[in-house]
Amino acid sequence: MDNLQKPNIELESLSDRHRAILDILQLQGSVSVSDLSERLSVSEVTIRKDLSTLEKQNKLYRTHGRAIPISPYIGDRHINEKEKHMVREKRAIGKMAAKMVNEHDSILVASGTTILYTAKELVEKKNITVISASVSASSMLSQNKQIDVVQLGGMVRESSVSVVGSFAEDMLKYFNCSLLFMGADGVDLEFGVTTTNMMEANLNRMMMNTSQQTVLLVDSSKFGKKGFIKICDVGEIDRIITDDKIPQIYLESLQEQGIEVTIVPVSRG
Repeated sequence: MDNLQKPNIELESLSDRHRAILDILQLQGSVSVSDLSERLSVSEVTIRKDLSTLEKQNKLYRTHGRAIPISPYIGDRHINEKEKHMVREKRAIGKMAAKMVNEHDSILVASGTTILYTAKELVEKKNITVISASVSASSMLSQNKQIDVVQLGGMVRESSVSVVGSFAEDMLKYFNCSLLFMGADGVDLEFGVTTTNMMEANLNRMMMNTSQQTVLLVDSSKFGKKGFIKICDVGEIDRIITDDKIPQIYLESLQEQGIEVTIVPVSRG
């Protein structure tokens, strides 16, 4: 994936080389030490020193002989904070997701801000049933009398305003749905799809088992990130809806695994 058939770059100064490394990262989303060494015509020892310097400046993150633009590790944040991030992307993803839902469908929705943007689009639907982990999404959808809303029970997580725990998990045993809309805090090609809460991850896994199709709704900033706990392997996802800033290396890898990737255009240009 790293070899994009680009010519070696001849640079005269250290600052030029650092700038070139950051430019390559911006383009590829991830790059190996060996590829940078070849591209920039310097030793791998020199590249490692460069990456160490840039990491100390908080300009990239080193991991397993590679560099990525920022740290992949995600902490838990309140939904009100996350809702303000990547708004155009989440709104576009929500609109595309809602197009998958037809009259008389029974669907599951998990939690997260992209799920809320999806709920805003689903609220105009007729004669559908929505089983929801998100209290906010349920409240929004229940405004439409032609939508049957089933709110899962259990303990409400303050940061996500969604339910988790054994009560919600037990309820899922009685349902069978056509599809699940699920968000995530991170998508890593090796580690998988992740979130920041163990109970939420477990509920999401059970929701996957209850649905015939799992659709992951994530904006491009989630790729290359890792949450505290794994929900599933990337290969267990049937379809991903994301925006057009997804790193090319992720898009190619996902498609090679047979995962349907729907890209919504949001970039100005």
